[in-house]
Amino acid sequence: MIGNPSDAKAVISRRSIDARRRGNIQFVYSVVVSLPNDIEWQIISRTAGSNQVRLLAELPSIDIESVDSPPEIHPIIAGFGPAGMFAGLLLARCGYNPIILDRGADISTRVERVEHFWNTGKLDTETNVQFGEGGAGAFSDGKLITRISDSRCRFVLEELVARGAPEEILYEAKPHIGTDKLRAVVREIRREILSLGGKILFNTRLEGVRHKNGKLSAVITNNGDIQANSLLLAIGHSARDTFAALAGSGVPMEPKPFSVGVRIEHLQADIDKALYGEFAGHPLLPPGEYQLSQRRGERAVYTFCMCPGGVVVPSASEQNGLVTNGMSEHARDGKNANSALVVSVSPADFGDAEGAISFQRKLEGSAFTLGGSNYRAPIQTVGDFLGKGGKFGRVQPSYRAGVVSASFAGIFEREIADMLKLGITAFGRKLAGFDCPDAILTAVESRTSSPIRIPRGLDMQCTEIRGLYPCGEGAGYAGGIMSAAVDGISAAQALMGAI
Repeated sequence: MIGNPSDAKAVISRRSIDARRRGNIQFVYSVVVSLPNDIEWQIISRTAGSNQVRLLAELPSIDIESVDSPPEIHPIIAGFGPAGMFAGLLLARCGYNPIILDRGADISTRVERVEHFWNTGKLDTETNVQFGEGGAGAFSDGKLITRISDSRCRFVLEELVARGAPEEILYEAKPHIGTDKLRAVVREIRREILSLGGKILFNTRLEGVRHKNGKLSAVITNNGDIQANSLLLAIGHSARDTFAALAGSGVPMEPKPFSVGVRIEHLQADIDKALYGEFAGHPLLPPGEYQLSQRRGERAVYTFCMCPGGVVVPSASEQNGLVTNGMSEHARDGKNANSALVVSVSPADFGDAEGAISFQRKLEGSAFTLGGSNYRAPIQTVGDFLGKGGKFGRVQPSYRAGVVSASFAGIFEREIADMLKLGITAFGRKLAGFDCPDAILTAVESRTSSPIRIPRGLDMQCTEIRGLYPCGEGAGYAGGIMSAAVDGISAAQALMGAI
């Protein structure tokens, strides 16, 4: 007897927009259908050879195996961004009662201090856009796009949805949460960790480690030492003073490639028109997004962290340095679109790990000085930057702390400036209006990824210090919220397997 078709279940697995032909824009859906075995077999048999139907195994999940009692020495996590947060959630759920350190404040206090900085130019170097509960991702678009293919991605998405993230992130091809909604999700994850026996120490900065015979023995903080035989290091890509302290404690580091450049702003309506043509503004279509790249020799210029309907935000974490980033709320309903426009740099440009950080600082210091040394940002029109002339007009800069018209010749070396110009021109051929003269460039974008990597083995432990688990963006193993969260989960699993 054939199974009952009413027992079938269907869920959207993926939704994307095919806008390659602007006169024929299509929504593309992938749907996962669960059927009784005999019906499933008949359908698969009849559609053999079709590229539209295929048999899938069960969606993989993470095994949660709790210990009977927490270890005598609790595992430590340094950093409460995506990597540290999801590592902490898994460890707490499995009964390990982790102790989590973060140099910044809780999310509510953090929002207040960031707003104060944006409004007054008075920077808190411990709690800011880079440091504090939620990590740098809490002041971004909450983008969850990733190139990694890992079963843990589904776990991350489901946990986010369970705490208030929009359900569509489970199937959108380009999922995002939005800064406004992400902050509430972060707060709920913290509450669960605490309810399960974890401990979170805000305003507690990691200042080094102690180790003996190649094994971790303690972590050093501004509030005293903590005995430890396992430390999950998830400090983020901007903790330069912590990098220096760890290097002084004997933690090995090496330089890695990253990218630097500017933020570019257009009218969102212009981006929509370039992508959707006559359908621009249709209520079923989301604000348009783009991702563009071009190579010349060993260098690449590309767009990164595109924020539809977003704003450019002051993102400094050190005195006398100017840093920009992009941010959108869930609705993405702002007037402007912005993205990073950046050029790849490598150890050939800056040397060792210390040189990589100095390279970033030099750019940030130059931008700070050019903006008036008060966290106002230097801006330039695309037309002026290209040497073709361009007046400020339709596109109004969104950078919150104020702007100053300036020439970027005082910031970038010629090779990087030339690559930025090459990119703008090339992208203008790919996306109509990208090179419009009144588009706005804001300097400087320098924190695209960590400038250093802390070497680790296949067991995810530091090659020189057993019990130290470098992970996430800061350690050089991730590039965004999703990949950082997954790397944190992987490190937590490795840690549990070793204890």
